[in-house]
Amino acid sequence: MTDAECFARARPRLLRLAYSELGDVGEAEDVVQEAWLRLDRADAGTIENLDGWLTTVVARIALDRLRSARMRREAYVGPWLPEPVASDDPADRVTLDESVSYALLAVLEQLSPAERTAFVLHDVFDVPFADVAEVVGRTPEAVRQLASRARRHVKRERPRFAASRDEHNRAVRAFGQAIAEGDLEGLVAVLDPDVVWTSDGGGRVTAARKPLRGGARVARAWRALSRRSAREPAEIELNGRLGLVIQGGDGHRAALSFVVSEGRITRIDAVRNPEKLRRL
Repeated sequence: MTDAECFARARPRLLRLAYSELGDVGEAEDVVQEAWLRLDRADAGTIENLDGWLTTVVARIALDRLRSARMRREAYVGPWLPEPVASDDPADRVTLDESVSYALLAVLEQLSPAERTAFVLHDVFDVPFADVAEVVGRTPEAVRQLASRARRHVKRERPRFAASRDEHNRAVRAFGQAIAEGDLEGLVAVLDPDVVWTSDGGGRVTAARKPLRGGARVARAWRALSRRSAREPAEIELNGRLGLVIQGGDGHRAALSFVVSEGRITRIDAVRNPEKLRRL
């Protein structure tokens, strides 16, 4: 098998790896392309484990980009949310659900670049700590501590009781129906009392600059928005879970990802930045 054929076979996994580190599809594609260029310039005959070599190169490039992106995201207008990925392929849907769910990506945004890289490589992609250490530039024991801190943070931020796919779908569809009907009581019923709604407009379209918290407040805000919505919500698979796309009265769309626990929605992430919706 040629290097080009090996790279083509590894590309989907490499793209998921870069996307997991960066939360940005365009950046992930650039990282994987850069890895291919480096492979093309390298002496392939000296590479014993091509998959391992590519994983290391992609992870290093993504880490460098993540470090520089942290400064740009600090200057971002309003909250920065990961770019959602739509998939109609059942095989991809399972992979995305297990490795790069939107809820996980949103939590990973709160980690340092080194913590995020250590967690993604070891906990998501099963890379040994010795190899992770080469990517991060620290000792295996230091990387183990990075991953442990990241793991504790992820566990703390995740819902105590994860929803099954059916439970998740029922809650999302109940939310969409309540939006379509402007049903305040229906919204309150499906929202957790401590629900958090975060919007990402990137300064390009109207969006809240801070997350909105509380079931009653979020329900009232969504009912008000539903009166100005041009169309009913449309269902879409986002990162392996059912989400919604809503057309706003201003002509701009919003892609909604949800976290559900015990039958109620605990988190809503609404991406309105048109740059992050180009691929949907």
